[in-house]
Amino acid sequence: MKIETKIAQFSSPLYLESGRILEPYEIAYETYGELNEDKSNVVLVCHALSGSHHAAGFYEGDRKPGWWDGLIGDGKAIDTSKYFVICTNVIGSCFGSTGPMSNNYASQMPYRLKFPVVTVKDMIRAQMHLLSNELGIYHVRAIIGGSMGGMQALQFAVDYPNFADDIISLAATYATRPWTIAFNKVAVEAIRRDPRFKHGNYDKGDFDEEGLDGLAIGRIAGHISYLAPDSMDDKFGRNYVNNDGLFELFGRYEVERYMEYNTANFARMFDPLSYLYIVKAINTFNLSRGYDSLHEAILRIKADIHLFSFSGDYLFFPSEMEHIAKMLDRNGQNFTYKEVESD
Repeated sequence: MKIETKIAQFSSPLYLESGRILEPYEIAYETYGELNEDKSNVVLVCHALSGSHHAAGFYEGDRKPGWWDGLIGDGKAIDTSKYFVICTNVIGSCFGSTGPMSNNYASQMPYRLKFPVVTVKDMIRAQMHLLSNELGIYHVRAIIGGSMGGMQALQFAVDYPNFADDIISLAATYATRPWTIAFNKVAVEAIRRDPRFKHGNYDKGDFDEEGLDGLAIGRIAGHISYLAPDSMDDKFGRNYVNNDGLFELFGRYEVERYMEYNTANFARMFDPLSYLYIVKAINTFNLSRGYDSLHEAILRIKADIHLFSFSGDYLFFPSEMEHIAKMLDRNGQNFTYKEVESD
């Protein structure tokens, strides 16, 4: 599988939903496989909150491959011997695309909290600039993503109805509901109230070694929402860490150690301001914004839509994807819907 990683630079303005402008800006992206002559074999993959453009394969020295390596590759579900796969890093992220710790062109100092709020609509508009202006791609075979990536896929379907043949959205929603916003609030407040966050006025590299405690704590709340109760029972049971005393106040169960380990690593690799901005984009996601109703937005869709929910999902419930499916069914639009039985 051929892998290429690039950064595209744009001097033309990106007009945001908020009314602000991002100019100039950069988008990091990765491609897999070969583009055919008529550019008809393109599959766009959209990442979730903590993802990046590195969706598959290994970088030199990596212990782990890209986040969807199980699905993307020669002979895999997204077959790179047939398709040319593109994955971009969303604007606002910290993995190469322009985000809050990028330098503001005017001052050559990081934007920090002066970075504009970006939305899922803004993220896909930036990707359209990359695809059409940079790569000369005006139509794709499919767009696929899960969670925030699934939101992007649905937004593409509504805003650019002629752009893709198929839209595949997993574990997403038509609008982020209060339950999910409440989970996200734990992370937001934990970050903001950490003294080392300095109200966003920290320096690049401040958290590379020790991470930011507030981000680690907030990530625990997120991690709980990614695992259902039964899956936690199966994975950890009530097992206690061997060398921790049961009657020590801070002795830990295995589930607690797991949370500490995973979130501490995350807090060293992910920028806290980017986390705040991307969570804001998730919270503000509403497929009907800009249209008279959700029905009008859904009615715009021309692609074949494939929706997948997961029975044990505690963040985006199956009923949310089923609601979209019922609207598509009533409208006579082409779709498939599957609720996967999974913890």
